[in-house]
Amino acid sequence: MKVLANDGLAQNAVELLEQSGHTVITNNVPQEALIEYINNEAVEVLLVRSATKVRTDLIDACSGLKMIGRGGVGMDNIDVDYARSKGINVFNTPASSSQAVAEVVMAQLYTMARGLYDANRQMPSNGKAEFKVLKKKYGKGIELRGKTLGIVGFGRIGQYLAKYALGNGMSVVAHDLHDITAEIPIEINGKLVHTEKIQSTSLNEVITNADFISIHVPKQSDGSAVIGAVELASMKDGVYLVNTARGGSIDESALIEALDSGKVAAAALDVFENEPSPDTRLLGHPKLSLSPHVGAATKEAQARIGLEIVDIINSAS
Repeated sequence: MKVLANDGLAQNAVELLEQSGHTVITNNVPQEALIEYINNEAVEVLLVRSATKVRTDLIDACSGLKMIGRGGVGMDNIDVDYARSKGINVFNTPASSSQAVAEVVMAQLYTMARGLYDANRQMPSNGKAEFKVLKKKYGKGIELRGKTLGIVGFGRIGQYLAKYALGNGMSVVAHDLHDITAEIPIEINGKLVHTEKIQSTSLNEVITNADFISIHVPKQSDGSAVIGAVELASMKDGVYLVNTARGGSIDESALIEALDSGKVAAAALDVFENEPSPDTRLLGHPKLSLSPHVGAATKEAQARIGLEIVDIINSAS
């Protein structure tokens, strides 16, 4: 089949697909030109990440599409049910990026707890003239060990994050729309040393008891945020938040108000409501640690995603 990897594909996956007889195109086609390109090139498999949108107009206009694949977990940029109603095989790769996302969450927990994200902003310009002032400012951090991490969305990524948090001496409470009891394996040097059982509980139980909260769910089905002003008000004073799921899972305006009031000590955002044009109020906020939607973007994760895509396409062709 002819495959268009519009948002990129790991080279190992490209080579394996070509070895299997498929034609792989890795051109990045602009959204507005995508329908014409797919039809002109007789593309049968469209692979995307989060940037490319696959909506009903494209699905209707591209009758030759047989498969639509998302390299990653969330498929909110694809009209999945509509595509499947047209007989198109729609798939994602949920198993491949869990470790990468969990690691970036842990990185953000540490950088917020110690103020490192802001120290890295201030030191280049003010480190020489105000070294003692900055030393005092950033010398009031806290430690993760002994704190409680709340995980909202306890699927693969949430459970992988729980492994890291437990290994760092944190307690973990979790919420999921489904009733989940997870056996979390704790390993040292690849050897299982302990298994911790975690039972998912209510959202209110999680957000009222956690010192740190990590979001791993998209918006609600009606388009509203999972964490809004009401939920933020229910949290502990001085709570820390991380969102690596989807922009809009946390109400951004309500978050800014909570940061300004001190209700939220700091927050880390890898995703934004208006990607790729985030709200400038977020970009300039001194209590926000920011990254440009790179949670799953490690070399290892992209290689695993590629291999999973290869298996799915070869199984279907």
